[in-house]
Amino acid sequence: MTTARHLATIDLLRSRAFPARPERSGSVDSGPGFHVGELATSEDFWEDDGTRRVLAEEQYEAERDGLTALLTARWGPPDELSLWSLLERNMEGEELPEPWSTLSSHTPRLTLWRADERWIGVGVSQWDKELPFQLLAVITEVDPP
Repeated sequence: MTTARHLATIDLLRSRAFPARPERSGSVDSGPGFHVGELATSEDFWEDDGTRRVLAEEQYEAERDGLTALLTARWGPPDELSLWSLLERNMEGEELPEPWSTLSSHTPRLTLWRADERWIGVGVSQWDKELPFQLLAVITEVDPP
């Protein structure tokens, strides 16, 4: 996927209404007050000696950083949000709102902007070391906890 397509997907998600209940449509998970879209997904790493995984992680982080530069030109300097503390709170039994609860399980940090009453974020996700990396876009009206 190209950066132009990533930007178009982010703009589409920003214009889309939030559903009343959780749903998945293609590569987008949505729910009350949020959309989380997969902008790109790598291959998996079941048969990898670690080499391909490192290269894929570097590639996805570079794509996130390039997208961050373009979005910073639109909306100004972003906030950086570490989701590790949210994961800890969630594991200790605190109920966190979506999309933050699920994101904290697989996305270590998000780069966030606030525009038009919504948070717009990008991050690199990986559920487990053998599973693919994903470049994610998050659009939500739910404030980070």
